[in-house]
Amino acid sequence: MHHLHFNHLAILASAILQWLLGAIWYSPVLFAKPWAAMVGITPGGSKKNAMIAGMITSFVGSLVLSFVLAHLILWSGATTAAWGALIGFIAWAGFMAAPFSASYIYEGRPFKLFAINLGYWLVALVATGILLALWH
Repeated sequence: MHHLHFNHLAILASAILQWLLGAIWYSPVLFAKPWAAMVGITPGGSKKNAMIAGMITSFVGSLVLSFVLAHLILWSGATTAAWGALIGFIAWAGFMAAPFSASYIYEGRPFKLFAINLGYWLVALVATGILLALWH
């Protein structure tokens, strides 16, 4: 069995990148207002504990996602930005866009919400793919 050697610092940096991108993506600068309106979050709500738990869970999820994407990057042999971006895109299309498109339709959620949420993951996975391919 081939043993993979991961760059743990690159995986951590990828998770931080995703987390920071999410903080910007879902901030008032970009998509906070339309996203909050579509998911039913009211400004000034008293959900501070839920917000903290969500941020921690988001970071842990980003660590797991970065670790899994590192596997895909290593297995594919991607060592350039273009190949890393392609692997990130393929992961996004297969593991995010395809299954979530059906659930958004079944749940009757607006396309704009789909675009905001899946747009974030597209940018995050492509950026993470690039980072992991270059920093191996």
